[in-house]
Amino acid sequence: MSNDKHDIDDLLAIMARLRDPENGCPWDVEQDFASIANYTLEEAHEVVDAIDRRDFDDLRDELGDLLLQVVFHARMAEEEGRFDFADVVTAISDKMVRRHPHVFADAGYADVAEQTRAWEAIKAGERERKGEADTSALAGIARGLPPWRRAQKLQQRAARTGFDWPDESPVLDKLDEEVAELRAEFTHAPDAGRIEDELGDVLFVLVNLARHANVDFARALRRANAKFERRFRAMETLAAAEGKPLGARTLSEQKPCGGRPNNRSAQKQLTLMT
Repeated sequence: MSNDKHDIDDLLAIMARLRDPENGCPWDVEQDFASIANYTLEEAHEVVDAIDRRDFDDLRDELGDLLLQVVFHARMAEEEGRFDFADVVTAISDKMVRRHPHVFADAGYADVAEQTRAWEAIKAGERERKGEADTSALAGIARGLPPWRRAQKLQQRAARTGFDWPDESPVLDKLDEEVAELRAEFTHAPDAGRIEDELGDVLFVLVNLARHANVDFARALRRANAKFERRFRAMETLAAAEGKPLGARTLSEQKPCGGRPNNRSAQKQLTLMT
């Protein structure tokens, strides 16, 4: 890391140079909003990954990559005469002040629940001033969100109207019901559309269960991914040590009952889903 400190003006100047049609970078010059949209999502995910790993050196770098995406989009918008980076900063600053009247004005809330209701009311007012006609409790939930996150937001909004389970017990019952319906689809000629519908219902209920349990659905899945990867890599290592790589074994040989590891510790590691 350089000992020289830079500020946002330096980064804006770097991006302007990269986008210069004559002296810039050909790759950067040819990009547009759509072509870098996936990079923006990727950088946001990498920020989350660094946080999960508590790697703060990496987090610093990943936050920089994400900031670069903001600067990139703002630069392209400036070139088209739409807005510039200063407009982005002004818009978010105004929004934060407007949505926190209990901090920047004289509003007061009894608790977090009341603050949340006020937050939603302020957002509804913003949509109304923009001329958005949708008055549903579900209005304004971005369709570009990851599906699990949009499901969570739909459930949260519905719950604020009183449309919600009282606790996790009926949600677990509903999960059993949906799994049974999914299982039933496999008992006769499988129909891809119906299986997709039933699997979607199961996933929606799982998001709801995570919400009731105050568990971050995405974090839980990331932890499951990490556990699977850790155990699978251990299987590969043990299989290679025994002289027969995992990919060269049958499924039964990949399990403890097939490879017969030399000790109980190795046997436990070879079991993926425990």
